[in-house]
Amino acid sequence: MQSSFTSQAAQESSGQENVPLHTLPVKKLFEQLDSSERGLTSEEARRRQEKYGPNDTTGVKRSSAVVQFLRLFLNPLVAILLVAGLVSAILGDPVNASIIISIVILSNILNFVQTYQSQNAVEKLRANVSPKATVLRDGAWTELPRRELVPGDMIRLAAGDLVPADARLVQSTDLHIQQAALTGESLPVDKNADDIEAPTESFAEVHNCVFLGTSVVSGSGTALVIAIGRDTAFGDIAVRLASRAPETEFQRGIKGFGQLIMQTVFFLVFFIVLVGVLGRHPPFETMLFAISLAVGLTPEFLPMITTVTLGRGALRMAKQKVIVKHLESIQNFGSIDTLCSDKTGTLTSGETRLEGHLDLHGHESERVLLFGYLNSANETGIKSPLDEAILHYRKLDVSAYHKIGEIPFDFERRSLSVVVQHEGETLLITKGAPESVLEHCTAYEGDGERSVSEESRTAYANTYRDLSRQGYRVLAVAYRSISPQDKYRPTDEQGLVLCGFLTFADPPKADVAQVLQALKNDGVQVKIVTGDNELVTHHVCELVGLESSRIVLGSELEHMTDPALAQVVEEVNVFARVSPAQKNRIILALKSRKHVVGYIGDGINDAPSLHAADVGISVSTGVDVAKDAADIILLESSLQVLHNGILEGRKAFGNVIKYLLMGTSSNFGNMFSMAGAYVFLPFLPMLPTQILLNNFLYDLSQVTIPTDNVDASYIKKPQHWDIGLFRNFMIIIGPISSIFDFLTFFMMLWIFHAGPVLFHTGWFVESLATQTLVLFIIRTAGNPLRSRPSRMLAITTLLIVAIGIILPYTPLAGPLGFTPLPLLYFLFLIGMVITYLLLVELVKRRLMKRYA
Repeated sequence: MQSSFTSQAAQESSGQENVPLHTLPVKKLFEQLDSSERGLTSEEARRRQEKYGPNDTTGVKRSSAVVQFLRLFLNPLVAILLVAGLVSAILGDPVNASIIISIVILSNILNFVQTYQSQNAVEKLRANVSPKATVLRDGAWTELPRRELVPGDMIRLAAGDLVPADARLVQSTDLHIQQAALTGESLPVDKNADDIEAPTESFAEVHNCVFLGTSVVSGSGTALVIAIGRDTAFGDIAVRLASRAPETEFQRGIKGFGQLIMQTVFFLVFFIVLVGVLGRHPPFETMLFAISLAVGLTPEFLPMITTVTLGRGALRMAKQKVIVKHLESIQNFGSIDTLCSDKTGTLTSGETRLEGHLDLHGHESERVLLFGYLNSANETGIKSPLDEAILHYRKLDVSAYHKIGEIPFDFERRSLSVVVQHEGETLLITKGAPESVLEHCTAYEGDGERSVSEESRTAYANTYRDLSRQGYRVLAVAYRSISPQDKYRPTDEQGLVLCGFLTFADPPKADVAQVLQALKNDGVQVKIVTGDNELVTHHVCELVGLESSRIVLGSELEHMTDPALAQVVEEVNVFARVSPAQKNRIILALKSRKHVVGYIGDGINDAPSLHAADVGISVSTGVDVAKDAADIILLESSLQVLHNGILEGRKAFGNVIKYLLMGTSSNFGNMFSMAGAYVFLPFLPMLPTQILLNNFLYDLSQVTIPTDNVDASYIKKPQHWDIGLFRNFMIIIGPISSIFDFLTFFMMLWIFHAGPVLFHTGWFVESLATQTLVLFIIRTAGNPLRSRPSRMLAITTLLIVAIGIILPYTPLAGPLGFTPLPLLYFLFLIGMVITYLLLVELVKRRLMKRYA
């Protein structure tokens, strides 16, 4: 790892190694990085991007199209087939060789084109929500993708921003940085641009630098980028985190499915080779037949079908204003059965209005408004909706007040203070949760200042509760005179004088009750997890029809064991006055009960919960920290948008399952039939080239599965991965396919007295027809006559069957080893296909009932 406080760019410019940049004056740093306070030009930035690469901690670049295409040929089975084709050509069979090589190349072209198009489409969507940085380019501040930063750039930081690179502060104002990702220290640290003389290796002591992977809690600043990507202090940590990303249920399921198929392939290939050796079949013929059989059974299009299906799902979700950052999260998104969210912006409109600025007698007070305004206008943390409501209520002239200090908001104190000077007096003005502020008040404003008694404290607490019961969010405002000092701390918030209350209205959304019911009908339970008090929360829940007869408070959670909490989260829908750490506990408790949990968060302290949830969901207006931690980004803060996205996620998952069920049923049955026929036939049941062609046409019919419709009944409940379903489809429906294959063998040998060529042709057509048309049965858990497939799927499937039937009558018949079939054959074929589909439908219904 690059030394935490050195820079490759600075070393190259200065000719010195291991320059401790935090000890250099800013002017010297500008010289070393050939930059200035005016930043870089676009042309110079482009040149440095070419030299240093993207500001990307993974260091992983997407391969070029050519490399991705050629990589498909590294598949062991594909490579063996290509070698076999070359051997065939050398042995004097160029026709057979060209057919094998052509089919392999066509399969890979189809695979590549579909996958590449889907990847490009998804990357364009992801770019819309990629992390941005505010950069000084060509003398103007502009927002650019974080990847485009280079050493020497000037960046601007504000509350809620992710620090986009390692940088040396040039200027700062009350800047507090959360460095837990680097140091493990949970409390924010102060940062300023002052020089440090002595070198240090401790992040905590480097107050004049900010580091990639940290975030701005409050304040602002400008900084000079000194290191990017892998050269940052966070670079190696990020790589290790990326390499240990936990697998989703979907990824684990795909891996389990792959293992199931490969075990089956190994068994069949071993069986073929054993029979070939014992039956004295030609070795090359046996090897080619076994490999072709393995290719036929291996779902080589699985990565492509998965990518295309999830990619199409991501595109459909984007139309519903839902952006997917990680394709694998789509399945988890569709599996959500519990959704945790704050009420603000989810149940309510999020358009908070200041309704009243009241003194302690309930009368409108300009003094309360002024103090509230001064607090909101001068705080440098993230402006909450309450701050915005105060500032938009009325424009006040506060030019005579000069800010000299600040105590940022934190969730333990649930308050924030600013320190201002006015006409020689220094005032500390505090605004926050009434119970927290009241606790630190020793006096209140009446006719002058009066000492707080237990009676008055109870009276004001009751006033606050009455306002809360009416649905108002309430903040208390207090102040005290204080002497000027270098730094102000939470301990200074003592001996306050209670001034009054600010009341806010945030009405419920018009459609939220219907959306909550729709989510419930579709198997998603909504739980409200909020920092607001229980009275306001209960009022809002009553208005929208959300059960809230029991509300659990953060103070109760404090004393609960994890097993006790796991029981409570099953029974309770609403949690109030909870801290970010307690939200995390609630999510983990739900997961311990096997729930798939979605969490909606857009604030700076939501990142841990977004990480802890199965699906982290943020909104496009959220802070960078939240958006970076989320899997899903909503372009509109709406439960309806979220509901639509969940349904699209279920559709995408449903189409992937269709492909896997096809691969474990009829396709497996056909390959099993080939292995069985190899035992008793004096010739190959199907030529290797015919197996490859059959498999190619079958795969071609599956390519349109991502376009298919999904039954409304399927998306009515969360869907989960079940490897047992695939195993049973393989064991039960696969043999049904084999029964009809063996009936075809009997028909061809004893009714049509077929030789090898006619036998190959008859079975090729029958196997392609049955394994392709059965898609109309397997694609739905219900009655296939009442479930309409997509037009593209229907056309492709029928077209593939038609191609299989027509091939023996074309000029390609000879090279492929086909011959025209007698008319009577097609009567048998129609009867067998219909009987086969009916039998599969009956068995499928019993299986689906078991796994419903």
